Amino acid sequence: MAAEEEISQEELNIHGPGDKLRMARQAMKLELEDVAARTRVPMRLLKALETGDYAALPGSTYCIGFSRAYARAIGLDEVQIAREVRAELEAQNAMTGSRYEAFEPADPARVPPRYLAWIAIVLALMLAVGYGIWRTQYFTAPTDEEIAQTAAVEAPKPAPARPGAVSVPMPPAPPSGDVVLTAIDTIWLRIYEEGGKRLFEKEMAAGESYTVPADAKDPRILTGRPQALRVTVGGKEVPPLGAPDKTIADVGISASALNARPPAPPSSGPNLP
Repeated sequence: MAAEEEISQEELNIHGPGDKLRMARQAMKLELEDVAARTRVPMRLLKALETGDYAALPGSTYCIGFSRAYARAIGLDEVQIAREVRAELEAQNAMTGSRYEAFEPADPARVPPRYLAWIAIVLALMLAVGYGIWRTQYFTAPTDEEIAQTAAVEAPKPAPARPGAVSVPMPPAPPSGDVVLTAIDTIWLRIYEEGGKRLFEKEMAAGESYTVPADAKDPRILTGRPQALRVTVGGKEVPPLGAPDKTIADVGISASALNARPPAPPSSGPNLP
C-alpha cells in the first residue's frame, strides 16, 4: 500500500523508526485507531512505538513484531523498520534489568523432575485443544438449514379457528437474498471466511459497495468504524454491526447470522457524528 503523500528518504533519515511510522501514517491521513484496526495491535502499544517508549511494550520480540506489522500496514519497508527498532533497543538497553530475572539460572535442587514437566505439557495441550473445540462450536454461526429446522421445531402450532374469530396475520418472514455492504463514509474493512480465507480487504470510499458471495462459508467482518457501513439483506437494511468507533471482529455477516441478531434500540440521531 503506497502512502497518499510521498515522504522523501532524506527527510526520513533524520528521524528514528517511531517518527518514520508516525509521519507515514499522517501522510496517509490515518489515525492510530485505523492502524489498530488493520494490524489488530492495541492503540497504546502503537503509540509507544511512535514515541520510542519501548519499556511500555512487553518485550523485544513484541517490539520488533509490532513495528513490522505497523510498517506493513502503512507501506513502509518492514525489514528496515525492524532493523532500526532492534538497534534502538540495543542502544537504550531497553531490555536489561528486571526483565532478565526470569532467565537467570535456577537452583538445580529446586528444578522439578522431568516427568512432571511432561505431564504439565500434556495437560496444557489437552486444555488448548478443548478450548479450541469449545470456541469453534460457541462462535460458529448457525447455517440457514439449522435455523430453519430450529424454527420448525420451536414454532407453536396454530390453534383451530373458532367460529366468528378474527384471524391474526402472521409476522413477516425475515429478509433473504444478497448481503450488500455499502460505505456511507470512508471505512477500512476485511471480509473473511470461518477458516481465515480473505474474501475482501479495502479502504472503501463513501458510496462504494460490496456484495458478500452467496457461497461464502460463514463470512465474517473486521472493521474499526461499523457506523460508517450500511448493511442490507435482500435490499432491507439491518441494524448497525457494532457501536460507533469500536473495532469489531468475527461478526457473522451471512443472511442467517444477520437475521438472527437482535433489533437495534431506537436512535435519536444519525449514526455518524
